[in-house]
Order: sequence, then C-alpha cells, then structure tokens
Amino acid sequence: MTIQLYGIPNCDTVKKARKWLEEAGIDYVFHDYKKEGADPARLAQWVDAAGWEVLLNRRGTTFRKLPDEQKDGIDRDRAIALMVEHPSMIKRPVVEHDGGLLVGFSQGDWAAALQ
Repeated sequence: MTIQLYGIPNCDTVKKARKWLEEAGIDYVFHDYKKEGADPARLAQWVDAAGWEVLLNRRGTTFRKLPDEQKDGIDRDRAIALMVEHPSMIKRPVVEHDGGLLVGFSQGDWAAALQ
C-alpha cells in the first residue's frame, strides 16, 4: 500500500510519523507544504471528511499571530482559505490511504489503519 503523507519536513511530529512508516515498511509519498503548497480542493475534501476544526491547527504560532479579526467567526470556507494561505496552519501530518484519512500522529490509530 502506498500512501500520501502531507506535512512539513522539519516538524517533529512529521519526523516521528515518517520514522514510524519507515520502520513499519510502509511506502509513502511525501508532500511538503512549504515547497508544494496546499491544494484548496484537497483541503475541502479533508474538511468534509474530518471537519475543519480537526484540520486547522489553532495551537501553532502562525494561527496565534493572526489578527483577532481573522481568527473570529471562522467557518468552513474561511478555515480552508487560511490553510491555503498559511499551510503551516494545517494539523500535521495528514495521511491519505486506501481506507480514508488520518490527521495527526497516533501510533495506535496508524497501526490499526495502515498495518
């Protein structure tokens, strides 16, 4: 099974996830948001599958540095626009696999879904 792993290479959680995949012998293709950006159509699909509240990383410094007017009243479309403009606001990593979508890294969830 080949999966798509989306993230930022210097993110500690992405590093852990990549190491786990390699140790498990799972092939993956890595999409670097910093170099390749975030596709609005793909983000919309993820939001429909997992919810924008799950995908939008509100704990990161990029989100926290936004002016309050941009943070207030976020809805689906505004969340997608923010994540397209600032891909570091997407919770990492995101994995597309044959069985669905994983957001964030949890060894237990990943083992159940990918092994």
